[in-house]
Amino acid sequence: QVQLVESGGGLVQPGGSLTLSCAASGITFVINTMAWYRQAPGKERELVAVVTRGGTTNYASSVKGRFTISSGNAKNTVYLKMNNLKPEDTAVYYCNVVDSRWISYWGQGTQVTVSS
Repeated sequence: QVQLVESGGGLVQPGGSLTLSCAASGITFVINTMAWYRQAPGKERELVAVVTRGGTTNYASSVKGRFTISSGNAKNTVYLKMNNLKPEDTAVYYCNVVDSRWISYWGQGTQVTVSS
C-alpha cells in the first residue's frame, strides 16, 4: 500500500520560512519525479516545484528564488524549503510522486497559511 505522508505546514508571518517534508512508502517501482503542488481556495491545483530522478529541478515562476525542492538521501523523501513567504502562498500543499510506470500518487495535503 502506497503512502505519502506530509508534514511541516502551519501558520507563518509574511517574510517567514517553512519546510515541508514528504515521505513515501510502499512504492515498489523506481520513482521518476517527486513534486509539490498547491491549491488555494477557489483556484485550481498548480505545480510548485518538481525534482527528477536525475536531480533536475523546476519551479513555478511565482516561487523561483524563494522555494527550494530537494530529495532525501533515501530518495523516497522530498522537501520544500520555503523562504520569504507571501500571503499569496497560502494554500494546501500536496506531495506528488510519479513512478517509472507513470503512475501518480498523492499525499493528503498540508495547510500553509501566511498571515500577520
